[in-house]
Amino acid sequence: MEETQVLIVGAGPVGLTLALDLGRRGVRCTLIERNTTSIQLPKMERCNARTMEIYRRLGIAEQVRDAGLPRHAPMDVFLALSMVDPPLAHLPCPSVAEAAAEIASRNDGGLLEPYQLISQYTLEPLLRSIVETFPSIKVRFGCELISFTQDANSVAAVVQAIDAPQETIRAAYLAGCDGGSSTVRKQLGITLQGEGNIRKLRQALFRCDDLYERIPMGKGRHYHIADGPLFPFLILQDSARHWTLHAAASSDAEMAQIFKKSLAMPIAFEMLSVNEWTQHLLCAERYGEGRVFVAGDAAHLVIPTGGLGMNTGVGDAVDLSWKLAATLEGWGGPQLLASYEAERRPIGLRNVKASRAAMTGRLGWRAAYHSNIRDNTPDGAATRERMAALFDTEQRKVTEILGIEAGYRYGDSPIVWREPGEGPDPDNPAYVPTTWPGARLPHVWLSDGAALHDRLGSGYTLLRLGGTHSDTSGLERSFQELHAPLEVLDIVGERPRDIYQFDLLLIRPDLHVVWRGNHLRQDASKIARVSTGGLPSRT
Repeated sequence: MEETQVLIVGAGPVGLTLALDLGRRGVRCTLIERNTTSIQLPKMERCNARTMEIYRRLGIAEQVRDAGLPRHAPMDVFLALSMVDPPLAHLPCPSVAEAAAEIASRNDGGLLEPYQLISQYTLEPLLRSIVETFPSIKVRFGCELISFTQDANSVAAVVQAIDAPQETIRAAYLAGCDGGSSTVRKQLGITLQGEGNIRKLRQALFRCDDLYERIPMGKGRHYHIADGPLFPFLILQDSARHWTLHAAASSDAEMAQIFKKSLAMPIAFEMLSVNEWTQHLLCAERYGEGRVFVAGDAAHLVIPTGGLGMNTGVGDAVDLSWKLAATLEGWGGPQLLASYEAERRPIGLRNVKASRAAMTGRLGWRAAYHSNIRDNTPDGAATRERMAALFDTEQRKVTEILGIEAGYRYGDSPIVWREPGEGPDPDNPAYVPTTWPGARLPHVWLSDGAALHDRLGSGYTLLRLGGTHSDTSGLERSFQELHAPLEVLDIVGERPRDIYQFDLLLIRPDLHVVWRGNHLRQDASKIARVSTGGLPSRT
């Protein structure tokens, strides 16, 4: 019987990210995937800014960028009657290079990394190649989970590899990252709540080598074609030679006709694949049971509008990974793994809500369509102007949601110190830097040009700011007694103190704030026990 510490089911971006972080922490993992190869379809095509911050912390951000769309490529969004017509609306979005230069020029607590366009069929093999370098991780493709049982000490999973008899893998914990039809979730009896089977569409992948250089309206990543009732949606992939088309076509063959009509120019292309998919807005009622957890699409299903699917799953992975490692190392208290659901399920519900808002906005501007939209008449012009105005407003609910992507806060977590009051608006689409407990630590540049995030280790960090002389020895001693990793950093300079607004901040391994203050007047032992899951937080 094979034995491991964590069995991960599903080798998509979420499962691979979980394995990667566990591997960095020295945890023995077995990662199984029922398919024999990584995905061959684009599915997601953008890592948002928070995901890229996470990948920076994992040490792979530049590898992801090198594999994705070139850094100088525009990320603009267009609405047009076809790919050769002048745009009805144009939303400029900075390239990665432009966004990175803007980040480097400011020190206001914003995000450390810009987004990155990278197709899932590129990202998955890259992550797999990195994960396979860790000696503590065993990767098995072509191996399917059949069933599992658990007791107080372990999980026994029955798996089957291709052309091989069934076998059992025993693990301390099991993580189901096995997608929307999750075997793990179903066996736990966890139901999905929300709106299912909203609408069926088709996604087609095309190769069209010359299109990117021949688009008269300009280069971008998203092209919405104002041609009702299908409203074709063309998405650039990372090679700049491949494109996806989403449309409610009646057949696979119709997708090629829609693509040709949308291009409206004589140009060679090849349709490589077509897949039907269904829109859902669903969240699991629970994120696990006992020693078994679910993450990613196994826990929440959103409409791709807004790009909150895979990116939310990556957030799940890095929340769960350090808690599993801490528990296996022996210093994680009973509240630590329990906090996974308490922290991540509200974010899943929040992002389902945000995805619904983005979808509603898209339907709003599409409702302005009228068959006279191409007419060279006052009525036709009015239709175009009305749709363009609505697009300019509603599409920003999709492209300008940095607060949703990175401003989430674990407000009701049992392992975050509670402050009186309600705290910042958790649903603000704009990102507002805050150190309110549970929030992600805002990025600041230090006086030597380094990012503070890059100075933080893999354990807890106590930041001492503004030249404080506050005695923190009690907290340091409490962490030592718990055998939990704590590093103390004295940060010089006024700017970090101005942004963080407190002299002392306790930061978790995932860069979320646990506690803040100017003096350790509270029981230092209690703060340490709350932080490590040994004691539920109280106001």
